Amino acid sequence: MLAAGQAEPLRSLGGWVKVANQTKWFVRSRLLTYILRRLLALIPQLLAISVVTFVLARLLPGDPVGMILGPLATPESIAALRTQMHLDQPIYLQYWYYLVDLLHGDLGRSWSTSESVWSDLIVRVPATLELITYSLLLALVVGISIGIVTAFRQGGWMDRMTRVYGLMAGAIPDFWLGLLLIFFFYFELRIFPPPLGRLDPFLTPPAHITGMYTIDSLLTGNWACLASSISHLALPVITLAFASAGSIMRMTRATMIGILDGDFIRHARLSGLPERVLLRYALRNALPPVVTLVAIIYGYLLGGAVLIENVFGWGGLGQYAVQAMSNSDYAAIQGFVLVAATFTLILYLIVDLIYFAVDPRINY
Repeated sequence: MLAAGQAEPLRSLGGWVKVANQTKWFVRSRLLTYILRRLLALIPQLLAISVVTFVLARLLPGDPVGMILGPLATPESIAALRTQMHLDQPIYLQYWYYLVDLLHGDLGRSWSTSESVWSDLIVRVPATLELITYSLLLALVVGISIGIVTAFRQGGWMDRMTRVYGLMAGAIPDFWLGLLLIFFFYFELRIFPPPLGRLDPFLTPPAHITGMYTIDSLLTGNWACLASSISHLALPVITLAFASAGSIMRMTRATMIGILDGDFIRHARLSGLPERVLLRYALRNALPPVVTLVAIIYGYLLGGAVLIENVFGWGGLGQYAVQAMSNSDYAAIQGFVLVAATFTLILYLIVDLIYFAVDPRINY
């Protein structure tokens, strides 16, 4: 048996353990409530986006009925197809039919591909995700690295050069840079393959697992496809990462300079802590604004891929969207915008959760 003096510390310890468990449960419940609240908020946001997209798509020049049937169509066939597509109804009734189909998971059928929009998007999503993800990773490595170095060595030659690069990155259009890279590295130097898709034309794509050729090639051990997919990725990834890395570099540099001038970093330096420890402390405090910028850039890359995919013949969501707008393909346009908006909104939710992980001072 325990003496009274020995039992008291055990009771106190048990109380602290109980309080800690209750605190963890409270934090988890608040986090789940926050996530659920944000997910519910997606519904009115996506509904508003669908309304705007629906109206703007119908303001595009061109008549989809005339494009489908061609110049030799009879008035009877034109009237029948307009009735079938509900284009003879007021726009609010057209939207009601679209909304009913949308609630049943039907994004409509693309008349230009003769396939359902959902199946078209599923096929093309991996290509775009592969392109923009590698572009973001390259931009992160380059932007954060240069931002950290120039923050520690302000006023040096590298700092001055990166300022020029930052100005150029924001001024040069993506598609123009892509055309320049194609001209020099394919047409003149013959270093990279022609901009004709994701693989060399004589190669068969790897077995479909994720739809991303680099990952599927690695998983299946198809080294020829891996080398070809990397070579085809190089120029579009560099093109998209060029401007994005400049924004990340400027944000990282400005944030790091402000933190390095802070009192706690000065105190740590005077206390004799090594520079690598100071770098770790400063980088952790600089992460929240950089994380926000990265989320914005990831969404921007999805939009930027629209033109870049057409320049490089990539065959992803961007090229699909441009073809849909050129053909006044209402269902395809609406499906692309809705998927892109959902991707962006969920991305912002993930960024908020990352915020809580890197900065415990933030409440939700």
